[in-house]
Amino acid sequence: MSSYVLSCCSTADLSKEHFEERDIRYICFHYYLNGKQHMDDLGQSIPFDKFYKAMQDGAETKTSQVNVEEYIEYFTPILEEGKDILHLSLSSGISGSYNSACAAQSILSEKYPDRKLIVLDSLAASSGYGLLMDKLADLRDKGMSIDELAQWAESNKLKLNHWFFSSDLTFYIKGGRISKTAGVVGTLLNICPLLNVNDEGKLIPRHKIRSKKKVIQAIVDKMVENAEDGLDYSGKCYISQSACYEDAREVANLVEEKFPKLNGKVLINNIGTTIGSHTGPGTVALFFWGKERGR
Repeated sequence: MSSYVLSCCSTADLSKEHFEERDIRYICFHYYLNGKQHMDDLGQSIPFDKFYKAMQDGAETKTSQVNVEEYIEYFTPILEEGKDILHLSLSSGISGSYNSACAAQSILSEKYPDRKLIVLDSLAASSGYGLLMDKLADLRDKGMSIDELAQWAESNKLKLNHWFFSSDLTFYIKGGRISKTAGVVGTLLNICPLLNVNDEGKLIPRHKIRSKKKVIQAIVDKMVENAEDGLDYSGKCYISQSACYEDAREVANLVEEKFPKLNGKVLINNIGTTIGSHTGPGTVALFFWGKERGR
């Protein structure tokens, strides 16, 4: 049993069972559906299919990050158990939760001077964040100390590649990520934007690709171009998707065909309710270890 706790946010978009199996603790974000607040509890209270159906039917969504008081309430029982904590937050490029966690850390370090509470910015999101946490769990289980693991995370987190595409621009337009004019034109031309997360943890549009078939091929090509050891990539690969499992499965099939040395099959997860509130249905994200992310 480790002398410290490995922790993250629900926005790492792994299943409840996956978190439990790997002994990773998590704190839940919040979201609002038609004005009513819910916990981003990995689809436990509102199943993902019902959540995305509500969005398709016109439900209003917004999200709420974890505040300082909630982090204090979450961290305190662990510290009182006599455990140290290594917590990685959702990317500061898309959320202020890192700042809230740091503020909580500052307060609690005075109250528990004999305990370590290390807070890091993952610069990651969705199941890319989850893939990072899964790797950290591997290294913890091999005996890395909390300080060694924190250093490894800081040195390697930018090697976690995130690529996304969307076949439905509705919620990108609604959230202001794409202008209404560009969105209308893009929809008419059947354009599927291909995006990635950069070295600041921000989601950046990279290419406008016409047709879902072509963007599915393009996202796999990005893995061919950037994966560690190229086609000999032997790490894990995760995908997350929002109400478009068949598209995700098509990407997974191509990845498994291209990379015969993968560590297991591609794991397909759901994009959770926090990130999904902004992407809406129709988004597929691909995550793997590879070249360090740039600007």
